[in-house]
Amino acid sequence: MDVSHKDRGLNYGDGFFTTVKIDSGALALWDYHLIRLQECEQRLGFPALDYKRLTSQCQEAVKQCQSGFLKVLITRGCGGRGYGVPEKPTPKIIITQGDLPSHYEDWKKNGVSLGYSDIQLGHQPLFAGLKTLNRLEQVMIKQAAQNSLFDDVLVEDIAGNIIESSASNILVVKNGSVFTPKLDMCGISGVYLRYMCSQVEVTERRIQRQDLVHADAIYICNSLMGLVPVKSLDKQIFDVQTALQLKEEIEAPE
Repeated sequence: MDVSHKDRGLNYGDGFFTTVKIDSGALALWDYHLIRLQECEQRLGFPALDYKRLTSQCQEAVKQCQSGFLKVLITRGCGGRGYGVPEKPTPKIIITQGDLPSHYEDWKKNGVSLGYSDIQLGHQPLFAGLKTLNRLEQVMIKQAAQNSLFDDVLVEDIAGNIIESSASNILVVKNGSVFTPKLDMCGISGVYLRYMCSQVEVTERRIQRQDLVHADAIYICNSLMGLVPVKSLDKQIFDVQTALQLKEEIEAPE
């Protein structure tokens, strides 16, 4: 699909997106993705989108695909003077498909090794939780992580609070309780995290490095890979088998 060089998404990151897992030809957790898109639309001041039509378009796009992912990217379209938004924007919707990362299955079975990123996330509560097109912080974090000895990295904000990994949220289990970082100043509120919060009691709180030292298990999660156990964090080792057992309890609560 062609995109104009004047598109506001290209020029200013003026837009948002979501990435949906295709599972047996269906859009996994689609209702949660719709909630994400609607929240972004409202908070960024976009005109109301036709989500019934969008749903039909996405379902049609995955008819011949049994597995993979579907990316739905929405920009404010063209127009406006400089940063100023057009009076009547015409959003541009771009739908693309791809294969799931091949290493996710290994991570889910054997766990993931994490380090700490040297790059910190800035505070901007106006966009906290949203998956906007402004992802340059994550690009730099991922670039640095690719040159590390770890599979991925945990990222802190400028106040020293742990927020997320380079491309996923975090769940921490301690004494039967499940915690996740508070995302009111920065970070992305992921679809799979929201799904997990609907299935089990999850407490949002400030989390720092010392809070992870005595955790029973740590997981990273996103909509494509689900819940993945952490086997090591920096020099700390976790029992993956214990984490996998706890994972079954978390994902299938009574």
